[in-house]
Amino acid sequence: MHFKISYILPNIIHDMSNTAYTPHPIDTSDVELSDELKQLTEQMARNVHDNWAVGRIKEGWTYGPERNDTLKQNPCLVDYDDLPESEKEYDRNTAVETLKLILKLGWKIESKQ
Repeated sequence: MHFKISYILPNIIHDMSNTAYTPHPIDTSDVELSDELKQLTEQMARNVHDNWAVGRIKEGWTYGPERNDTLKQNPCLVDYDDLPESEKEYDRNTAVETLKLILKLGWKIESKQ
């Protein structure tokens, strides 16, 4: 039996039927973040967004009311505070999972303050 897997971005169709990649992230579900680290996640999420934006801008992307890959426009090229909550949540999840992975791998995170 053959299945064709694809996903669609505006103006582009990606055929993934020949993709052998299967993600295997480290399970961090057993890691609990301290209250201090939970407070750090919003700062990290903001930084994740800013780093993403710097990369897009360097590639010639600009703000546009909707994503347009041909024109290199993206509605998320705005300040973090102006992002839709769904986009902030994506960045927060990246921050949380990064912190949990660091702890899972045996590292300690301590404030200098």
